[in-house]
Amino acid sequence: MKGFKKKLVFLTLGIISPISLQTLKVNAGSFGAEIFCTMRNGGNDHESSWDAAYTYIKKQKGGIFKVSPKQAAAQITESVIRDRETFSYCVEYLDQLHPNRKLIRDTQKEEERKEKEAQQKEKNRKRLEKELEEANEEYSEETIERYSY
Repeated sequence: MKGFKKKLVFLTLGIISPISLQTLKVNAGSFGAEIFCTMRNGGNDHESSWDAAYTYIKKQKGGIFKVSPKQAAAQITESVIRDRETFSYCVEYLDQLHPNRKLIRDTQKEEERKEKEAQQKEKNRKRLEKELEEANEEYSEETIERYSY
């Protein structure tokens, strides 16, 4: 009978724990969305609103694994979409939670191209300086008088 009671307790905990954790996750995402949207609607910039919401979601999640920024952004987006009537003013801010990945890649490629270009210019400058020094060494040190012929 004792073995049966232990199994029953573990079974009950096994069923209740995931449900309560899921509820906590949903509530954290929902309130994180409320924080983000209220701050944005109040005139705060994206960064401060995002930091406040993300910090709250991370704090509420707890546990071993941390919430990534992508997961937190997805939770906020999901909460706003699910409760459109409440967060109707916030839909316009969702695009900033998920920046344009292509634009970011293009910007990085452009920065790399400029860096390579700058390195190539520096390499060419050094090569030209070296050639100039070699050309100057070929001429003698004596001065040439303009009218001495």
